[in-house]
Amino acid sequence: MTTVQQVYEVMQRLAPPELAEHWDNPGLLVDCGGAVRRVLVTLDITPEVVEEAAAGGCELIVSHHPVIFSPLKKLTPRDVSFQLVQKGISAICMHTNLDAAEGGVNDVLAQKLGLEGLTPLTEEKIGRIGTLKCEMPLVEFTRFVIESLGCNGLRYTDCGKPVHRVAVGGGACGDYIPQAIAAGCDTFVTSDLRYHDFLDTTELHLIDAGHFPTEDVICEPLVAYLQRAFPTAIVMKTAAHDCEAIQYCIKEK
Repeated sequence: MTTVQQVYEVMQRLAPPELAEHWDNPGLLVDCGGAVRRVLVTLDITPEVVEEAAAGGCELIVSHHPVIFSPLKKLTPRDVSFQLVQKGISAICMHTNLDAAEGGVNDVLAQKLGLEGLTPLTEEKIGRIGTLKCEMPLVEFTRFVIESLGCNGLRYTDCGKPVHRVAVGGGACGDYIPQAIAAGCDTFVTSDLRYHDFLDTTELHLIDAGHFPTEDVICEPLVAYLQRAFPTAIVMKTAAHDCEAIQYCIKEK
């Protein structure tokens, strides 16, 4: 019989808790105990995902984004954590430790974009730096990013260089632009960039490919990882939260 604790121990081997940022709250955040026969993997635990898990008979959800951030002062029926307990579904959430981990979010993101010779972008092992096999024009690379990550669109700036040495940061990694510049990168792919990030950065291309597309890449590898570890369980990726929430209205030429 597979237990929630056993799944958590396997997840900790992939994403050790000590890799998490000090402000983060990863871990076994909702523990309803009991046997685990079905596991749902998702980027975010939304009410729709909880309903999907309940309808599918899942006893456990494994997500990237934490369902609880401390201090938790009040719990109401509208809170997802309340809904999980109500339905007897546990939740394991691996966040910045999964970003930093070998084989985690940023390794998968870099591989999706065809980067080789990967090294960490920061001392905390957040982000990755790698190179493309061949240089390519920025316009061609932006199309490649959209196709590879399934983006609805992206925002970018052009610094006038071909794309070759690329930094990536899944999720909101705009604070690491200086590290990408210092490492000699000509391009940085991340998300949630601010206006002044684009305005003030002239040394490299900035590509904001969206929070969901740059992190959801980890879900399928997580499904495979857990299925290998627990072959008698059924592990699946969510269908209720499998696309970008942000839509784009494109100016017609």
